[in-house]
Amino acid sequence: MIRKFLASIRGTASDRKGVTAAEYAILAVGVVIIVGSAVAVFAPQLRDAFSEVGVQIGSQQDRVAASAAR
Repeated sequence: MIRKFLASIRGTASDRKGVTAAEYAILAVGVVIIVGSAVAVFAPQLRDAFSEVGVQIGSQQDRVAASAAR
């Protein structure tokens, strides 16, 4: 009975799946913090950049529509 108990403890101690999952969770939290911080710091520049891209896409659509109407 003691041998089975010790064998089960050894099997549990050698099972690294839980440790690996915890490591990935810590890594994911780190990535979320870094990306969130970058977005918070660069929010005005990102907003301006995406607005400019939107304006350019709208202008190009207007040009294509005008060309097709001719």
